[in-house]
Amino acid sequence: MDDVKKRQLSITATKIRLAVIEGTYHAKSGHPGGSLSIAELLAVLYFSHMRIDPSNPKWERRDRLVLSKGHTAPGLYGALALRGYFPLEEISTLRQINSRLQGHPDMKALPGIDMTTGSLGQGVSAAVGMALAGKIDNADYRVYAILGDGEIEEGQVWEAAMFASHKKLDNLCLIIDNNNLQIDGTVDEVCSPYPICEKYKAFGFNVIKIDGHDFEQIENALKDAAACKGRPTAIIQKTVKGKGVLFMENEVGWHGKGPNQEEYDLAMKELREQLAKLEEAV
Repeated sequence: MDDVKKRQLSITATKIRLAVIEGTYHAKSGHPGGSLSIAELLAVLYFSHMRIDPSNPKWERRDRLVLSKGHTAPGLYGALALRGYFPLEEISTLRQINSRLQGHPDMKALPGIDMTTGSLGQGVSAAVGMALAGKIDNADYRVYAILGDGEIEEGQVWEAAMFASHKKLDNLCLIIDNNNLQIDGTVDEVCSPYPICEKYKAFGFNVIKIDGHDFEQIENALKDAAACKGRPTAIIQKTVKGKGVLFMENEVGWHGKGPNQEEYDLAMKELREQLAKLEEAV
């Protein structure tokens, strides 16, 4: 990946983060921490890797994405708006009555949402079903599911993994966002899912471990996943919860609350300064 593309993706990821702060501030609620940690991943998926068409959201040959950790919808909404699925101005309506931007993704309300999610552990099962359908139909689309590291404490996640491996769903790619924080503390203290890589290997997955804030590593991992035949892939990405906003980084309290006016101003100033520096270099 050349420097120009990295810079373009950095700009996009920063804009996604701006949307996360904008939405959660106006909602006075939401989940900024885990939304910020997947900004780079969303930038690569929606602006470099996935086969999609915003003008035709239900295109049958499109790649599918299931946000299994549905509470991080603010990040997904930012990516979809920037990609052209709906006006960016709608971001400020997050979680408000009659808004299409509900607290968790709703496939019946908003274009670009491939599966309604919210109850942790269930989205990945839907993704597995989509991948199986693709195999049955001889379709060439790929299915991606983003899970939280706290989410994989759910038993259903491992039932889905067992089934996906048994059916050799090589069109399925799970991405586990390992920021090591969940609502009540660190994942290893609450109910440790570690060692994550070894567990997915034991379930028969092709496992790739990356830095989830490194664009080149993300893109290469996605390409490796697509090239792997005969088994599904699990990408374990190490990230920082709250990434990009210094006072939110690695702070468990930012799992599920919106910033107040002072915090909003501080976060937006920091992100806008980051964006300005990136855009100056273009």
